[in-house]
Amino acid sequence: MSRRARTWIALALPPVAWFVFEQGLSALLHADCTRSGIGLAWGLASLVLCATASRIGWRLRGPHGALAEPWLAGLAIVLAGLFALAIAFQTLAVAMVPACVG
Repeated sequence: MSRRARTWIALALPPVAWFVFEQGLSALLHADCTRSGIGLAWGLASLVLCATASRIGWRLRGPHGALAEPWLAGLAIVLAGLFALAIAFQTLAVAMVPACVG
């Protein structure tokens, strides 16, 4: 796989992981509010995807190839951190707040 493709995968993976986590968690807890354990596991899996994207970006941050690629790799690392923070907060909320309230 080319360096450019890996850079774009590292850039796109965190927001996609967050979106799938949010939509899947919403559908899961709306259908059966007693399955919050699956939501916690799903959150951890989404955090692993963000960590993977960060690792890919970290390896690609060197000055090789086009000038935009190292910049995009750095941006991928920042995005992975931001989306991992959002996923971590939501996963923590699933752990703290009972899903069947209200």
